[in-house]
Parts: sequence; C-alpha cells; structure tokens
Amino acid sequence: MDSRDREGNIVSGDNRQDKLLKKLYDTKAGRMVLKGLVQPEITKAGSLFLDSKFSKPFILPFIEKNHIHMEEYEEEDYESYNHFFCRRMREGKRKFAEEKEILCAPCDSRLSVYPITDEGTFCIKNTYYTLDSLVRSEKLADRYLEGIICIFRLTVEDYHHYCYVDDGIKTRNYHIPGVFHTVNPVANESYPIYAENTREFSILKSKNFGNILMMEVGAMLVGRIVNHHEEREVFRGMEKGFFEFGGSTVILAFQKGAVIPDQDLVKNTEEGYETVVKMGERIGRKGTK
Repeated sequence: MDSRDREGNIVSGDNRQDKLLKKLYDTKAGRMVLKGLVQPEITKAGSLFLDSKFSKPFILPFIEKNHIHMEEYEEEDYESYNHFFCRRMREGKRKFAEEKEILCAPCDSRLSVYPITDEGTFCIKNTYYTLDSLVRSEKLADRYLEGIICIFRLTVEDYHHYCYVDDGIKTRNYHIPGVFHTVNPVANESYPIYAENTREFSILKSKNFGNILMMEVGAMLVGRIVNHHEEREVFRGMEKGFFEFGGSTVILAFQKGAVIPDQDLVKNTEEGYETVVKMGERIGRKGTK
C-alpha cells in the first residue's frame, strides 16, 4: 500500500506482503491455511521459535532487506529474533515537541485520521468499523462521537515501542481476547480487520487533550501486546509498551473538540493514503473544547 510523507511525496510500500495476504484471504486454499495459522498451538509454537536462539540467523537478512539503520538503536547482542524485534532506540532519537499543547505521534507508523461520525463508524479502505465493536461498550463509544480517531499502522520494519502523548492519569487495562488476523489494509477486502484481533485498551485522563481512548491491536500469529502499567500517573513521552513480532496497530480516539489534526493528515486519508510519521512528530494541536 502506498503512503505519503509529510512533504506529500509518495512512499511506496513493499507489496510482497500484500500479495501474500490476498492469497490467504481471497482464495479458498488461502483461507484454509489461514484458519490453521491462527490456531493457539500454532501461535505458541511460532512464539517459542522466535524467542529461541535458533531464530538468530534471520536477524541480519531482515536488517539488510528492510534497510534498517542500526546506528539509531542501542548496541546489544541479540539472543533471538524477538529480542532484536523489540530493540530500543538510542536516547534522544525520538524527541517530542516542547510545547505541551502540540499533539505528537505515539509511535513510528503509517497514520490515518478519521472523523467519528454520528453513526459511530469510521472507514479503512472501504470497510466500516464502529468504536462500539472495538471496545465492546456502546456507552464508552458514545463519548467519542463527533471526535476523531487516529489509526497508527506499524509495519514490521518500524520501531515497535509506543508511548503516552500527554501527562495524565491512566486507567486500568481492558483486555479483549480474539483470534489473530492481519492488520494489513489489503485484508479489508475480504474480512473485517479488527473483528477477531486481540486488543487492549485504557483511558488516559490527559491534561491537554481530554480523555483519550488508547488501544493496541495485535497482529496475525505472534503479535503480542506488552503494556507496562496498570492505573497510575504517566507523562508525555513515557513508554507505554511495545509489540513483539508482527505488524500491529495503535489507536487513539479523541472526544469532540479535544484535538485539531494537521490538515495534511486529513487530506491524505481522504485521498486514500496513509501518512508516514515518527514517534514524537507533530500530528495536531489542542482543540478549543
């Protein structure tokens, strides 16, 4: 899938993953394979392998194929592929804007921004989702009507840690179990992306942007969500958690008037493009609510 950078230039994605997903989702044989892949015993076996020393030979080819600049990361002797996948950036490589009323991206990703309509739905590549179906609470979803939802899609080459976008008080984590399916947008043509994905959410009672609904969505196979905190005070730029292997998604929902998103992000989404953003990069500002 193609994206745009903040200057409006087209950034071509690696379509090999899209082609594989089309085969899995769009053919009878592919769906039979997919059904087997998402079984708990398969995901457990995959997880054990990626945590083992036997997965180390896959690290260097992955770095070379995806042109990852390892000088940006802390030096470490990686014991497994998953250890490498969860690598940490060097301090100072992802700085937030100094002005607290500026909204910054919580992670490296491809970003889409949608209004939360009166009907409570939003669209990703011609497939509609309700906030209610994501959080399984109509009462909670209603609080965000006429607000905006920001969907940060992480690809396998992205930095898979994510952080809080403001100071505030975080509530407990609410875990919604599910069968893993891919979060790659191409899968929308056959299956709803989030209907069966494991996900976890909490509310950040923030100082500048109201009550932010924060959600992490796991990916197909071993896309494990690791959140560090239960209810506590948190700070802007503080790490919230990370994903283990797999493409994954971070979602932020804002209440009406709480945030004014940057217009290039809105325009790109309306024209069918995601926008490449980095953790700490400006994506909007405090609203007039």
